[in-house]
Amino acid sequence: MPAFALFVAVVVVCFEQLVESRFGAVGVVGMLMLSIGVKARNVTCSCVGAVMLALLLTR
Repeated sequence: MPAFALFVAVVVVCFEQLVESRFGAVGVVGMLMLSIGVKARNVTCSCVGAVMLALLLTR
């Protein structure tokens, strides 16, 4: 179990670094809002984060 939790933490950190290097601070904020919205089951926060990431992808 601790090995799995460590693996998941490493994957999340690597994904966040990838988003930050590709999309900058706005990408990190969008990813943060999306993940907080999903964890808190807040549809508005999730949608705002998803829209931010979608706009960054389509620029």
